[in-house]
Amino acid sequence: MKIIILGAGQVGASVAANLVNEDNDITLVDNNPAALQQISERYDLRTITGVASHPSVLAKAGAKDADMILAVTNSDEVNMIACQVAYTLFHTPTKIARIRETEYLKNTALFAQEALPIDVLISPEQIVTEYIKRLINHPGALQVLDFAHGKAQMVALKASYDGVLVGHTLRDLRTQLTGIEYKIVIIFRENQAIIPNADTIIKRDDEIFFISSQKSIRQLLQLIRRKEKPYKSIMIAGGGNIGLRLAESLEDNYKVKLLELNPERAHFASETLKNTIVLNGDAADEDLLHEEDIDKTDVFCALTNADEANIISSMLAKRLGARKVMSLINRVAYVDLVQSNTIDIAISPQQATIGSLLAHIRKGDVVVVHALRRGAAEAIEAIAHGNTTSSKVVGKAIGEINLPHGTTIGAIVRGDNVLMGKRKTVIEAEDHIILIVSDKKHVAEVEALFQVGITFL
Repeated sequence: MKIIILGAGQVGASVAANLVNEDNDITLVDNNPAALQQISERYDLRTITGVASHPSVLAKAGAKDADMILAVTNSDEVNMIACQVAYTLFHTPTKIARIRETEYLKNTALFAQEALPIDVLISPEQIVTEYIKRLINHPGALQVLDFAHGKAQMVALKASYDGVLVGHTLRDLRTQLTGIEYKIVIIFRENQAIIPNADTIIKRDDEIFFISSQKSIRQLLQLIRRKEKPYKSIMIAGGGNIGLRLAESLEDNYKVKLLELNPERAHFASETLKNTIVLNGDAADEDLLHEEDIDKTDVFCALTNADEANIISSMLAKRLGARKVMSLINRVAYVDLVQSNTIDIAISPQQATIGSLLAHIRKGDVVVVHALRRGAAEAIEAIAHGNTTSSKVVGKAIGEINLPHGTTIGAIVRGDNVLMGKRKTVIEAEDHIILIVSDKKHVAEVEALFQVGITFL
C-alpha cells in the first residue's frame, strides 16, 4: 500500500515506524528537515520537506498514485486542507485526518464528501479520555481494550504475591476461577512476549492479558483483585482538552477534583463542569495536595501537556498517599522509564491513537487494532467473510488454521455471543475474530488470512 503521512511529529513518526516494515511504500512529509532526517536515518522511507497542505508538496509526495493520505500534523486546519487538496486535485481514495478542536468535531456535517472530504476522523484527546475512563472503571487493570463494540474486552493485570495468580499454572487457575469463560492470550515477562499453554506458570510481575465478554471481565477482576476496592474519588491535574473531557465524563459517577494552574483555564473549567470541584493551583504543590486530601484520593491523573510536570506531580501524589497514579507521557522513551512501583500507569497518547489509525490501514477486513504493552505486540479484530471456497478461515476449526508463529486466536464474537478461542471451535462467516500477534513482522500474514478470494461474490 502506498501511504503518505503528513506530519513527522510523535504520532506521524510512530505510525511510520509501525508500517515501514510491513511491505508498505511510505512517504513522510513535514516542514522540519531536521525531524525528517532523524527519521530517515532510522527507517527505510521517503521524505519530502514542505508544507503538507500545499498542492506542489502533495504532488511531489506522489498523492496522485497514493492509496491513502494520513494527515497528522499539529494543525487541524493544515490536516483538513491537505485532505481537501488530495481529494480535489489528486482523487486520493482514502483520507484520514487528526482533528483535535471540539468546535470542528461537534459539527460533523463539515466532513461530508461535498464539504471537507475526510473519510476518517481521529481525535487523540477523545481516544485517550475513553482509554483512561476504562482504566478507572476497571480497578487494578493496566490496559482495558474493547472489541466488537465492547461485547468482548481484554484486560492486562500485573501478577503480585498477594493475588491468586502467582505460582499457578493456567490449568490450576481453571479450578480457582470457576464459572467464568476467559482465556489468557499473552504474557509479558521481563519484556518478552509469551504465548502461554496450560502448563505455563505465572510468575511475580508478569503482565497477563485476559480476554472474555464484558460481563465476565468484571467478574474476573472481582475474583482476582478481591482486595482492590472500586474507585470513588478522582483528582485530575490539568484542565486542558483531555483533563476537561475526563472530568466531564466522570463527574456524575465519581467525586472529582480538577487542578489547573492557569487562572483563565481554571475559570473556564469551573463554568463548564457541573459536579467537579475546580481548583486554581499547582499539582506539584505539596501543601495544596495535603489540603485537598490526596491521601484519601483513589486515583490521581496527571494530564497536563508537560511530561516532566506530569511525572513529578504523579510521583509526589503517590508519595503523599494517593492509591493509584496515572501519568500522561508524550515522549515514548519516558514511558518504560517511569512505569514502575511509583507511577502505576504511564499513558502514551501515541500508542492509544496508533491503534485507531492502523485499523484503517490494515488489509483484509480488519476493524480494530490495539497496541499491547506500548507496541510490543498487537491485538487485531478481523471479520471473516466468504465461504469455505473463498476464505482461508471460514468453515475451519481454529486448530486447522495455519496461524503464523507467535499468533493465537483469543476469542470469537458471533452475534451477541463471545466464544473463547478453542482448537475445535469452527469459524463461521461474519464472525469477529480477535487475534494476538506477538511478533509484528507476521501481521501481513494474519491480514492475508482474512482477504477473500476472487471466487467470492
